[in-house]
Amino acid sequence: SANSINLARLLPQMIYYFLAYKQIKKEMKGKSLVVSIPSGNLGNASAGILAKHMGLPIKRFIAAHNANDTFTNYLETGDFASKPSVLTFSNAMDVGNPSNFERLAFLYSNDRTKIKEHITSVSITDRETVEEITATYQQTGYLLDPHGAVGKLALERSLEKDELGIFVETAHPNKFQDIIVKAIPDHVLTETSLDGFHKLSM
Repeated sequence: SANSINLARLLPQMIYYFLAYKQIKKEMKGKSLVVSIPSGNLGNASAGILAKHMGLPIKRFIAAHNANDTFTNYLETGDFASKPSVLTFSNAMDVGNPSNFERLAFLYSNDRTKIKEHITSVSITDRETVEEITATYQQTGYLLDPHGAVGKLALERSLEKDELGIFVETAHPNKFQDIIVKAIPDHVLTETSLDGFHKLSM
């Protein structure tokens, strides 16, 4: 199973970050790159950290969480206390005991101070998630899925002046129509084909 604890999934995910850096480095203009990742099991974050350990010049990663904030609490308190998951609008991130935490801890010799040098974390509520979907659509016309909304808002809240940030999306917003309609009541339901084109549903 290629789930997020399987190293066979993390290895190709590392490529995302090299490709992202290649595309954005001309825009950096002396700033440091920061990546915000919607996080549950911390698999994608682990892939990014492995890429960083290989030499990719990303300053730090933001593990963007919803109400399932076990990792956020760990970074703040030093206490890793797993707990039952809580159902949220960004349900792929509903993890109370991140399975890749041990992998990340091992990479930093279980030193929380060292982890915090490369990884920060922000937790976003469902209300804030819906508000971010609404605001981004109104301002840019871009339709976020709930996970991307968590990643974008976490990035905006923690980005510093000398940093350039990107956030990772997770899924197509059409998978979350009930939540999209909460954010954008007049949103038109669409059918998405595998070739990337969209058509209005009848």
